[in-house]
Amino acid sequence: MIEVIKPGPYATVQDLGRPGYAHLGVPHSGAADAAALRLANRLVGNPEGFAGIELTFGGARLAFPAGAWISITGAPCPVTAAPAGPGTGAPVGAGMGAPFWVPAGGELRFGTPVRGLRTYVAVRGGIAAELVLGSRSTDSLSGLGPAVLRAGTVLPVGPVDGLAEISVDVAPLREPGAAVLRVVPGPRDDWFVPGALKELCGRPYQVSQDSNRVGVRLSGPVLERARQGELPSEGMVAGAVQVPPSGQPIIFLADHPPTGGYPVIAVLSAADLSTAAQLRPGATTRFTLRKTPT
Repeated sequence: MIEVIKPGPYATVQDLGRPGYAHLGVPHSGAADAAALRLANRLVGNPEGFAGIELTFGGARLAFPAGAWISITGAPCPVTAAPAGPGTGAPVGAGMGAPFWVPAGGELRFGTPVRGLRTYVAVRGGIAAELVLGSRSTDSLSGLGPAVLRAGTVLPVGPVDGLAEISVDVAPLREPGAAVLRVVPGPRDDWFVPGALKELCGRPYQVSQDSNRVGVRLSGPVLERARQGELPSEGMVAGAVQVPPSGQPIIFLADHPPTGGYPVIAVLSAADLSTAAQLRPGATTRFTLRKTPT
């Protein structure tokens, strides 16, 4: 098991989500940076969809009473290991992007990421929290899944029998940084004045403090509408760039609502969803237009 001594600003259990329930109003959820969680699981021999821990801005302390193989990916942050208790920790030798053993009674302490926002911790065997609609993900919008992690939370770890051998020493990590997000037009770009897409892609936007797992709220050039009123609610996807009446776009992330009534001017390339998930408040980002989806 893993005992949460300190969760940091916001920590949850996440796997790859619960697809297939949008018609019931259930969000997909899952890791905001799915690529980082997939890699963390592969490093410790887990299937990619096993549940791990998603840390936001680091700051966590995790204890391992029985010892475990661990890997850490996503936003890079300093990690120290120490015996459980108040003693001084030593930097983890393997660091990010490599499997390493935490001995019985050991504790990992996470600092603040130097870049990016979300760090992922995978344990060999996976987090064996209770399944809800086929997923162990915490959904911040609907409240489904395990509770947000708090001091004293104990997380069960699944069995390791039958898992792949750990065969990777270290893996290259994608470094979060200045982000240029690729988008395709529509489906409701006709709701905006001519030139709105050019405006979207013409100048940078700043990430708002109000961003969360539902969406990245942006502040910058106002996207003006050509039509008044609102759309009937229609299906939404991760990466949709929705524009409320303020004209300030919102990029939908993992916990986005299955439907929405504000027009979507563009949709992110699927390959850039992980990049968007690592945008931290105060950072800037730009959009660039792609003519075909990827």
